[in-house]
Amino acid sequence: MTDIVLHDLTKTWGATTVVNGISFRVEAGTFAVLLGPSGCGKSTTLRMLAGLDSPSSGTISIGGRDVTNASPAQRNLSMVFQSYALFPHLNVRNNILFGLKVRKEPADQYERRLARVVDMLSLGGLLERKPGQLSGGQQQRVALARAIIAETPVCLMDEPLSNLDAKLRQEMRRELRELQRKLGVTMVYVTHDQTEAMSMADQVILMNAGRIEQDGTPEALYNRPATTFAATFIGTPPTNIFPGESGGRSVGIRPEHVRVVESGGVVGAVVGTEYLGADTLVACEVRGGAAPWRIVAKLPGRQEPAIGTSMRLGWDPQFEHRFDSASDVRV
Repeated sequence: MTDIVLHDLTKTWGATTVVNGISFRVEAGTFAVLLGPSGCGKSTTLRMLAGLDSPSSGTISIGGRDVTNASPAQRNLSMVFQSYALFPHLNVRNNILFGLKVRKEPADQYERRLARVVDMLSLGGLLERKPGQLSGGQQQRVALARAIIAETPVCLMDEPLSNLDAKLRQEMRRELRELQRKLGVTMVYVTHDQTEAMSMADQVILMNAGRIEQDGTPEALYNRPATTFAATFIGTPPTNIFPGESGGRSVGIRPEHVRVVESGGVVGAVVGTEYLGADTLVACEVRGGAAPWRIVAKLPGRQEPAIGTSMRLGWDPQFEHRFDSASDVRV
């Protein structure tokens, strides 16, 4: 198994800094997710790790070997792209075997390795079909099979599930996680979907504007967000952030920790509701302090308070997150 270390990695395009001095370590056999909004630098980071882009400065190490200036072929890794990148004129069998043939690996290994990935990814009966004859989920499995058959210790994935519908994404998330555990490979996975990150990752590297906001387990990012950005990016719906009672501090509380109370808390006027089936999101506007602010509560079952109705909302102080108002960093 192989670990990955990025140190002070920077990428600039002209006067624009896309990745700004980031450093992190992914231990061998870990499922790590690069998470963040569009334009935060996560895909550029993955491309530099793959050798498809060269860093402006900094170093990349894979398995203790400096590969900063190595070609993609010298890095001993495989990659799955968002577009799947299947050859439309080749059938599934030849798409999967393509990399082995290009690298001139022993032909007597082809059938053994092909049978293994076909069984692993349930591709039996599809080997003679062309990509145009496959569903989105089947094409995704073929792309995965092509990466797995290479038997590299590191696998990189760039938003591979973004083209699938919601139900299929959920199924593929589970299958990918099981596959990574079974193979024991080190996986670096790029996504903007925090649900994917929270449900699949051992390690989440949250990026924003080319920098790392927080690097830790899903539990750490949820329970102890390092910044207001981390607090509002992780969790659905986002964390409520509002002015604290002491100057220079802001408070964060997740909607699922807000409840209706008889005394204490804050009083707000209902400005909107969103019924989700098991829960209802109720948004209230609270007046007080320098300016009105909004708080969202995630309440069980169907709740239908009329717009303008007053509600008293409270929470257990142990669930509060406090941040410095100037730096937005946890205090």
